Amino acid sequence: MNDAIIDAHLHLWDPTRFRIPWLDGNDLLNRVYDLRVFQEHTAGLNITAMVYVQVDVAPAYALLEARHIAQIAADEPRLQGIVAWAPLDDGPYARSFLDALVEISPLIKGVRRILQGEPDPAHCLRPSFVHGVEMLAEYGLSFDICIYHYQLPAVIELVRACPDVSFVLDHLAKPDIRSGTLDPWRLHMETLARLPNVACKISGVATEADHQRWTVDDLAPYIHHALDVFGEDRVLFGGDWPVALLATSYRRWVETLATLTADLSPEAQRKLWVENARRIYRLSP
Repeated sequence: MNDAIIDAHLHLWDPTRFRIPWLDGNDLLNRVYDLRVFQEHTAGLNITAMVYVQVDVAPAYALLEARHIAQIAADEPRLQGIVAWAPLDDGPYARSFLDALVEISPLIKGVRRILQGEPDPAHCLRPSFVHGVEMLAEYGLSFDICIYHYQLPAVIELVRACPDVSFVLDHLAKPDIRSGTLDPWRLHMETLARLPNVACKISGVATEADHQRWTVDDLAPYIHHALDVFGEDRVLFGGDWPVALLATSYRRWVETLATLTADLSPEAQRKLWVENARRIYRLSP
């Protein structure tokens, strides 16, 4: 693998600072995970830059979350991008929030409004939501897609409807690795990859497998398919720390992906581990 790593999917949180409802009852995750702990968990790895991705704090705290991370970045030069939350469901009314968001820092590179928990798989096609996503292009912001595999058909239509927006698919659309199911996920990923304005983050994969018993072979067909259909220019590494700790240590995930991509050319490996993240999230050179 390439020696340097840009982690395009990092979370940091302190549950005593902002309300994070989904952490309730999770003894492993409902604690402080800050840069000090991240440094401990990544000791010996050459993490040269990171992109912070919003952690689904209660919406009232979303702007505070973005400001807080921008303040942390002032003392941590490796923290070069922030993907924040925004109320895109509100369509044109989200503009005031986006105005305030981009004023926080030039490190604001994108928005993520998690869709995986929506009971309606086509939630992202509601006109107000599509309008909200379309506005991101005006601000030069990308949209991170966080869904389950069965929501892919609707997301394909969303990406088609917003050709001026850059999309990043998180976690391979969370395929059902635990049961070993590949179809129709494979076909949907191939269809999505035909759209030029979407990239795929190779992240969050072990947590979709059996947390205790997963193997490299369990993940291989999913990772290889994503790499095949998106190609070497539209894939980027993400650690998904600390959520990934539910199934893997940071080092084990890095070593797993390195094993599965060992046959890639040196150039393709540099793109996966470093260059694509820098380009897609417009990070500092």
